[in-house]
Amino acid sequence: MTNKLSLDAVAREQLERAGADSARRSARTVYGGHEHALRQTVIALSAGAELAEHENPGEATVHVLHGRVRLRSDDASWEGRRGDLLVVPDARHTVEALADSAILLTVVKERRHP
Repeated sequence: MTNKLSLDAVAREQLERAGADSARRSARTVYGGHEHALRQTVIALSAGAELAEHENPGEATVHVLHGRVRLRSDDASWEGRRGDLLVVPDARHTVEALADSAILLTVVKERRHP
């Protein structure tokens, strides 16, 4: 892992992969992982693709790098476009691409103590 990374370049790469993938999405963790509390992942979704409803694994934000997305939880929804930062609710939620989109998902996982 280098100390510098072009999120624009990673977003372009993931958008290309999403366009060629049958699930119409692609992702790459750019920082952290299972061994860290902090994880940052670039996720690309082709227009109309969705991340199915799932739990929030901890504090999380979505930074829209490209395109437009809708974050939905229960009866509330928020739309974001390039440059917007959406706070992920502490509830089950979905993310839908309203256009070909790339997001930076930042998660700080809850630490569980034995």
